[in-house]
Amino acid sequence: MTLYALLILPSANRVYAEASVELTQAELLAFDRGVLGNKLAEVRQAQVGGVPYVTFEAGELTERDVAVLGNLSSVYALFEIVQGDLLRPVELRRLDRFDDDLITIQKYQGKTNEQFTKLLLNVTLLASDWAGELLERRFRVLDPLCGRGTTLNQALMYGFDGAGIDRDQKDFEAYATFIQTWLKRKRVKHKAEFGPVRRERQVVAKRLRIELAADRDDYKSGATQLLDVVNADTMRSREFFKDSTFDLIVTDAPYGVQHGSRTAGKGLVRSPEDLLAEAAPIWARLLRPGGAMGIAWNTFVAKRELAAGLLEEAGLEVVDDEPYRSFRHRVDQAIMRDVLVARKPA
Repeated sequence: MTLYALLILPSANRVYAEASVELTQAELLAFDRGVLGNKLAEVRQAQVGGVPYVTFEAGELTERDVAVLGNLSSVYALFEIVQGDLLRPVELRRLDRFDDDLITIQKYQGKTNEQFTKLLLNVTLLASDWAGELLERRFRVLDPLCGRGTTLNQALMYGFDGAGIDRDQKDFEAYATFIQTWLKRKRVKHKAEFGPVRRERQVVAKRLRIELAADRDDYKSGATQLLDVVNADTMRSREFFKDSTFDLIVTDAPYGVQHGSRTAGKGLVRSPEDLLAEAAPIWARLLRPGGAMGIAWNTFVAKRELAAGLLEEAGLEVVDDEPYRSFRHRVDQAIMRDVLVARKPA
C-alpha cells in the first residue's frame, strides 16, 4: 500500500475553509465508493508542515483513478509520500473545459461558495447509476432554483449540459447578461437565443438557450454543450422540460434567512419545507431513472429526517449512509448547511 497526501485548496471563505478538511474527507470517501471501487484505506486528516491535508492509503492508483480524483472540489495537489516524509507530486487532470473565472468572476450577496457547489454536484453524480462514466458521459444537469447560475457554470465547466429555472427576473437577467458577455469575451464559439416564451399570444416566461463548445472543431462537428435557462416558477418546470430527461438535479435550497422560499399555496414562507413538499414530486418526474437528486439546505429551518421523508414521498430513495451523512457544516450563525442525496429507482 502507498500513502498519499491530498493538499486542500485554499478558500477565500474563512468559515468554509475551517470545514473544508472534513468535507474533503467525506467527498473522497464518496469518490471511493462511487468510482474507485473501495480501494482507499485509512482516510484521515493530517497536518504536514502545519498545513491541513487529507491522507489515505491505496494500492497502485491507475491513470484513470488519478483523473477521477483530480475533480475533487477541494483538491489543490496530490502527493505520494515516499521514504517516510518526502512528497512526490502526482499530476492531476481535471475535466475543466473553460477558464476558472467562469465560476469565480461573479460576486453577489447570497452566492453559494463555488467549492461547495462543485462538491454538491460531485456527490450527487457519484450516487447515480452512471458514476463510473464521470470522465466520459455528458451528463444533463438541472438546477430548479438556479439563481445566477453557479451550478450551471460548474456543469458547463465539466463539459455537461446545464438547465435551470428561477422565478427572480433580476437574477435571470443578470445571469443571461453575464454568460453571454463571458462567452463573447472568451471567444467561445456559440449560438444564443434569448427572448419571451409565448403561449396563446401571452408571454408566459423568458428563456435563454445557448449551444456552445470549448473547441471550434467540436462546434463544427456538432459535439456541443447546451445551456437552457427559464425565468419562471419552479413549480412550472414540466412546462419547459420533458419528464425523465435529466441525469442529475442539483440545487441549493433557500436558507430561510436572507431569502425566503415561495410556494403557490403560501407565498413567501420562512422554511424550505413547504417548497420542497410541493416541488420534489415535480422535480422527481424530470429525473431519469437511475439519476440522482442532490439538495443543500439549512438544517435550522428544516430537519434532515423531514426533508428525507419528502423526497421519499416523491418516489426517490434517499442515500442515507456514510459518507452521505457527513456533509453537515456551519455557514454562519444562522445557517447549518447539510446535503441530502436521493436516487430515482431504475
